[in-house]
Parts: sequence; C-alpha cells; structure tokens
Amino acid sequence: MNKLRLGVLGTSGHYSLRVAAPLRESLLVEPYGIASRNREKAEKYAQKWGFQRAYGSYGELLEDPEIDFVYCPLPNHLHLEYIKKAADAGKPVLCEKPLGMNAKEAVEAAEYCAKKGILVMEAFMYRFHPQWIRAAEIAKTGELGEVMATAGIFSFDLKDGANIRNIAEAGGGGIYDIGCYTVSTARLLMRAEPSRVVCTLKRDSAFKTDILASAILDFGEGRHSTFTIGTQMYPWQRVRAMGTGGTLAVEVPFNMYGDVPGRIRITTGVGERIIETEIADQYLLEFDAFARAVADKRTEAPTPVSDAVANMAVLDALFASAASGGWENVVRY
Repeated sequence: MNKLRLGVLGTSGHYSLRVAAPLRESLLVEPYGIASRNREKAEKYAQKWGFQRAYGSYGELLEDPEIDFVYCPLPNHLHLEYIKKAADAGKPVLCEKPLGMNAKEAVEAAEYCAKKGILVMEAFMYRFHPQWIRAAEIAKTGELGEVMATAGIFSFDLKDGANIRNIAEAGGGGIYDIGCYTVSTARLLMRAEPSRVVCTLKRDSAFKTDILASAILDFGEGRHSTFTIGTQMYPWQRVRAMGTGGTLAVEVPFNMYGDVPGRIRITTGVGERIIETEIADQYLLEFDAFARAVADKRTEAPTPVSDAVANMAVLDALFASAASGGWENVVRY
C-alpha cells in the first residue's frame, strides 16, 4: 500500500521526543502536515521534523484533502473537540490518552465518530509492543493459574508549573496522565472489568493537580489490582501479575526503549525464566497498525474505542472515590 499522509495537531514535545524518529522507518505512514496556532512555530517544527506542510491553525490542517489521518496529542481538555472536528472533516483520528475528560466525553467521541463512519483510536502504544502481547498471552493461557492480583507503579518527577501536565484546567494530573496506564494494564492482565474502586490522592497546593494516588480495583471474588502513581516522585515503573500458579513481571512496562528487547520475568513451580521479546518500537507499531486499519477501511480500530470508554469509566470512579473517601462503583456504558 502507498504511505498514508499523517497530519499532527500541535507542535507536541511528545511527538518530537518519542514518535518522530520511529516514523522515519515506517513503510505505511508519511509525516506530512504539522499545525500550530502560530504559523512560524509550525514552519520551524516542520523543517526540523520533516513535514512537507505547515499550517497556522488546526482547522487549516483538517481542511487539507491531502491529509489521510490525524494524530491528536493536544491537551486532554481539547480531545473531544478535535476528535469531532476531525470526524467532521472526514479524517480518521488517533488520539492521545485519555480520549476525554470523563467517560461521557469518551462515549460522545465514540458515538460521534461512529455516526460519521470515522475510525478513532486511543493511543495506548504499549498494547502494540511484543512484550505486552506476550504477557497478555501468558495470562490468558493459564500458565499463571488464575490471575488473582496485579500491582503497578508508575512515577516521574515534574514540578514545572508551565507544563501542561501540571495545569488542572487542561486535564493535567497524575491519574489522567499515567494512572490510565496502570488501570489499562490491570484490566488487560485480569481480563475483566473492575466493579468498584477505592482511591486516595494528594494534590499539589499550587497546581491543584493530583500528584500522588494509590488505589484498589475490585474485580470480584477476591481478585483485585493495586497501583500507585506519582508525578513528583523518583521515576519508576513496574507491573506484576500474581496468580494461583505463578507470577509475571514486566520490567519496563510503559516507556519501553525501542532499541533493546523487552523483558518479562516468569516464576512458576517449575522455576524462573526471563523472556526477551524482539526489539521493536511501540510507537512505530501503533501508528502502522492504525494506518493499516485506515487503509483497509475497517470499522473497528486495532484497540477498540469501547476499551477507551471502559478505561475512562474506571478513572471517573477513582476521582469519585478520592472525593467521597470510600468505595465507588464503576459505571458501565
């Protein structure tokens, strides 16, 4: 197939840091257009990262018939607006997580795109890495017995008040930014949806964003997941699953390097082994998978939008629990 021309909304630091280099290797995606509300800024970004066209507004990019699909790494509070605008322009959209500010917005985005016949996917890149495909297979096959619990930790240290992750009105804060990953991996390994959650969190006195949160997700019949996330802590990440027949640990679950093998540590009654998966860049795999779905005119994305809605419903319950101080049910949509 011919390469699909990609349009990017916003001169994103995330794109330049993690996506730009891998996409140079893509046989399916051509970085074509970059949009900013400042044309000069877009032109400089285009020159640096190899885009053919620069636009002085997001709308101008969306109106360009040469753009085949759109990547939206805009701040969280703009996701729903620009998913809908992309759909109006007939552009499939790969949107950074979370899909909206709450589950109702995620549902609205999903339903709007469905009515327009437009493909939309939440950009959980980790799902495409071989280490996570293998980890999910191991949990499914029963090698660990019944998975009874998972535990996750994800943290970094960011105290810059100008950073979008520390601006509450724009959807900043730890649960939106990294808690979504610990929830998503729990749901994946448990192969179920939690019925209720309990959460405690701490907010920054100046930013008002959540900077530390710990939670329990109740999957019923004693099965549960726990996690801690922090945005002003020593950077660390791990995910472990514990079953009746063994344990599994993913050593670098989220910010996996693109130039070394993934590592999964498995312990069972037989012994312990480390599985090294093939070297792969999860962002390249994610963009190629979405481009292939667009080219094939599929009606469902590689990661279904229903998964984004379900994940967001858990985040809603976490915020509700932190406010109430007790268990909160996860609403089904």
